[in-house]
Parts: sequence; structure tokens; C-alpha cells
Amino acid sequence: MNWYDYVFWFISVIIIILSLLQGGKSEGASGAITGGGLNVFVKTKERGSELIISYLTLGFGIIFLFFALLCSVLTGAPAAAAV
Repeated sequence: MNWYDYVFWFISVIIIILSLLQGGKSEGASGAITGGGLNVFVKTKERGSELIISYLTLGFGIIFLFFALLCSVLTGAPAAAAV
């Protein structure tokens, strides 16, 4: 394994942790059963730590995409077949 493989795994774990830290947008299972979560499409603003976690998740997602492409190019993975 090369250095970029370790970075790729590290970023993957960070994205998983950040995704788990994000708060739910609904009231949970009880709201789903009783119909309390009917305002699904209402705009709600994220504030404070929720906003920071959302931005971090987006940023690490972009970095993840970059390292996925980098690992693919550096390992010589075959691209789509040339016609």
C-alpha cells in the first residue's frame, strides 16, 4: 500500500464519522408512525455546529473524490475500453 491509500482510508473514516454526527431532519421513528413529520419539505436552517459539520462533510467528500481519482490514476487501473 502506498501513502495515498492510507490517506484515502483516513478520509473515508472521517466521512463516515461526520455523517453519523449529523443530526436527523425528522422527529425520528415516533414521528414517522404518528405522522408528526409531515413537514418534510419545510426549509430549516442549520446553525452552529450542524452547519460546520455539513460544510466539513461536503469538503471531505470533495477530497474523497479527488483521492479516488488519484488512486485510480496512480495504480494504473484500466479506464473505459478505447474504441
